[in-house]
Amino acid sequence: MRNLTPKSIAGVESLTLPSTDPNQLRILAALLAMPEADALDALRDMQPQAPWLEPSLSELERIPLEHWQAEHSRLFISAYPKLPCPPYESAYRQGTMVGISASELADLYRRAGLRAMDVLADYLGTMLECAAYLKETGRDDLLKELTEEHLALWVPRFARDLVDHAGLDLYRALGRQLGALIPGPPNHE
Repeated sequence: MRNLTPKSIAGVESLTLPSTDPNQLRILAALLAMPEADALDALRDMQPQAPWLEPSLSELERIPLEHWQAEHSRLFISAYPKLPCPPYESAYRQGTMVGISASELADLYRRAGLRAMDVLADYLGTMLECAAYLKETGRDDLLKELTEEHLALWVPRFARDLVDHAGLDLYRALGRQLGALIPGPPNHE
């Protein structure tokens, strides 16, 4: 399997979670959400802060929203016989939904004064939003824990899976960005 590192990905800035702007983390989190009627406008608004979205915008302007939504569902929500990219730590690390990772993350959020609402605690979008908050509030101890004990243990594999299985450029680009943000060690998993 390919090892995605900042140096090995053409067109991707060298990023790491500790040096990334919180707004970039929120953009990545937002791209994991189900696209709705205003999704193209939202992408256009994000594009100045995330120029890597430009090729994806061109592609998405040419397809119906339903196609984009179907691809999102296939990758992240429901696919037969196997979901290619479940955006949940427990799915990658424990092979189940709502595993021990979810309770560990709920505890980390509690210590940060946060609570996951309407989503599972180990959902990647929630984790990225939490990382943005921790960066903004200077909670480097919890950011380090979130990164080293959670994100680094599964996001590199998720990113590779996303690049390998996505049918739309948006999700391949998202995978490349996540792989650059949280690179795995050589020959990781």
